[in-house]
Amino acid sequence: MKNNIEKGKYGESIAASFLQKQGYRILAKNRRYGHKEIDIIAKDNETIVIVEVKLRYTDFFGFPEQAVNKRKQKLLIEAADAYITENNLNNDVRYDVVAIVFENNKKRLLHIKDAFIPGL
Repeated sequence: MKNNIEKGKYGESIAASFLQKQGYRILAKNRRYGHKEIDIIAKDNETIVIVEVKLRYTDFFGFPEQAVNKRKQKLLIEAADAYITENNLNNDVRYDVVAIVFENNKKRLLHIKDAFIPGL
């Protein structure tokens, strides 16, 4: 069994590969801003996409996307704001979630575009 850091990196590599196959351009991975982290920053056409990746080995305790709660959303928004300011960007920003479940030797991947909208 992998530790949490290894699991996170494994999930992020699966998600990045998936996104690239969908035509996204990966701009950065694991960008940290203090205690806040963005798993993947990508570009979908001209839109900056902030991607949170959640990987689970079972959905017994709930679906991975459910772990992107209001507190996590707030941290992602703050980190995205820092990235946008740091890079002097004026692009539209979207927040996606890639949820991955490995169970019974099968991988299930769900890409949720516009998983949440800041301020709602």
